Amino acid sequence: MGYKTISLRDDVYEALVKMKAKNESFSDVISRLMRRRSLLDFAGRWADVPEEKIEELTKELETIRDSRDRIL
Repeated sequence: MGYKTISLRDDVYEALVKMKAKNESFSDVISRLMRRRSLLDFAGRWADVPEEKIEELTKELETIRDSRDRIL
């Protein structure tokens, strides 16, 4: 396995540190972040969320959109 030295701004380094899991290398973090994801990867993720919670979240989103529209 080869190694490369790269330069990062301090803020980027700190962000990577926060994203890094306990046993994860920086290469692992960057690799994870670079993975392209398909919308299909998220299919079914909300399947076990109760309908009431979905309705509550939908209403909150509508409220946020209405507020945004009034501001704009």
